[in-house]
Amino acid sequence: MRDVPGVGRQAAWPPGSMGKPAHSVVPSGEEAVRGLALVALGYGVISAADAAVKWALPEVGPAAALAWRGLVGGLAVLIVSRGRNLIPVNRRLLALRSLLTCAISVTWYSAWLLGVSLADSYAVAAAAPLLMTLLAIPLLGERVGWRRWTSTGIGFCGVLFMLQPGGELWRWESAMLLAATAAMALTRIWTRVLTRTDGPYAIVFWLLLLHVPVGLLLLPFEVFWPAAGPPPLWPGALAAIALLLFGLFNALAQLLFARGFALAPISAIAPFEYTPLLWGIGLGYLLWGEVPAWTTLGGAAVVIGAGLYNVHRERVRRAEERAKLQVKGTHAVTP
Repeated sequence: MRDVPGVGRQAAWPPGSMGKPAHSVVPSGEEAVRGLALVALGYGVISAADAAVKWALPEVGPAAALAWRGLVGGLAVLIVSRGRNLIPVNRRLLALRSLLTCAISVTWYSAWLLGVSLADSYAVAAAAPLLMTLLAIPLLGERVGWRRWTSTGIGFCGVLFMLQPGGELWRWESAMLLAATAAMALTRIWTRVLTRTDGPYAIVFWLLLLHVPVGLLLLPFEVFWPAAGPPPLWPGALAAIALLLFGLFNALAQLLFARGFALAPISAIAPFEYTPLLWGIGLGYLLWGEVPAWTTLGGAAVVIGAGLYNVHRERVRRAEERAKLQVKGTHAVTP
């Protein structure tokens, strides 16, 4: 979902355009700041969407929640786009990313239905930037030095600290969430790649639309039902409102991400990956009285610290590359 190391600077959409990428346009500093603001807002919106679906899950279950997300969110994008610029270009990658996102979503919904708190799930998800560092090596040809290897190793020690035996996160759902986080890191990279060829409307519309058939295909399986049995055809008023907000917030957040990731570099966006943990702590406490254990918060602090150090090393590396290019340019024009 950002300027992944090895991908390079990304072409941005012209101001006011949400349909097609302009490959020749290099984001300016002002556009990068705008992209960061969009991403920061997107993380707040997606956290609200997660809280909404967690509220409705005991009544509708993961499969129905997936279908509701796609139906409401897809219709919202269709209305906002007026049906324009929805034809995808990189169809294969878009389909793979959308299917993998569906699997990730079902995993998260199932964990929340089984009692995992928002903050705990977000603490596990804080490992995503570290996993992106590893995935960038085979997928993007990124070379990682000993400093980033060390910080990544320390970050995973933080993950192990959160998952220690006897701790609050010592449960099988945490392993499930960790696997989903690894998959989520892959979708982050794919999202950034997709912004080269496809506009936000196409990326988000097909992502959400695919949730509908996948959710319907999962409905016959009891494991994706709420505890009371098959999900109702039409949920109660509060659950229906929560699902409506869930779909709308998802559409808005995905549009913000698709636009923001095309404008700002990954080294600047990466720290915002950790803000959902703050949102999760606040929303979880206000809505359900959830308070994370000290082991969760301590391990998350280590993971976040390691991730921020990787961001720092990426900025240093880019600065060194720019300095070398400037020196070469100076030598080239010297008589």
